[in-house]
Amino acid sequence: MVQPVLEWQAGTVTAIRTETWQTKSFTLALPKWMAHRPGQHYDIRLTAPDGYQTERSYSVASAPERVGVIELTVERIADGEVSPYLHDVLVTGDQLEVRGPIGGYFVWELALGGPLLLIGGGSGVVPLMAMLRHRGAQHAAVPTRILYSSRTPEDVIYRDELDALASADRAFEAFFTFTRQAPVGWTGYRRRIDATMLGEVIKPFGTRVRVYVCGPTLLVEAVANALVQMELPTEQIRTERFGPTGA
Repeated sequence: MVQPVLEWQAGTVTAIRTETWQTKSFTLALPKWMAHRPGQHYDIRLTAPDGYQTERSYSVASAPERVGVIELTVERIADGEVSPYLHDVLVTGDQLEVRGPIGGYFVWELALGGPLLLIGGGSGVVPLMAMLRHRGAQHAAVPTRILYSSRTPEDVIYRDELDALASADRAFEAFFTFTRQAPVGWTGYRRRIDATMLGEVIKPFGTRVRVYVCGPTLLVEAVANALVQMELPTEQIRTERFGPTGA
């Protein structure tokens, strides 16, 4: 299949929403919008007055059913070149130079089926949220679970949306684990994701499950290795890694 040539285009910021103390979601209206596949990303390019340019890639958080716009959820990295600008300078009405959608390996669409297990650490939940929102937009009943690792309750992105989805959808369950501080009265997981935890969450699905893992490299490698040890077929495991985040 011939891939379309992706050109840079100027997206207009139509909304900015605070997700956590260090993450925000940016909605961009695109003049040359095309439907992405859940799990894909866009490049953002910033150009300084002196001509210096820098680029970063950010996963799309929105479902492809949201025609004409994309939503990117960005974690603020203190010494970063792009995220501090997005968080501290960008306002509604501004334009950003973007290119995408990009990527074809770490994607899930309804046609691929399930059951589906999504495993995220920190802002690694972003592309997984695109998959969940696509599933919801299609009113699908694919059995789905998400296991989401965060340092503290304040670091959980999309918490209200995930809780609401779990309450409204009998085919979806959300599991959270906290590695530093859990909520008061918390009776769930309080450690990094390990083989025992994975075994408990994956148990109802057996070896038929499709798994998508996204987060910091150490988390992704540990989870992938544990899944292989559980004799899950490697072709059913998709992983995506990036730098350190709150997981």
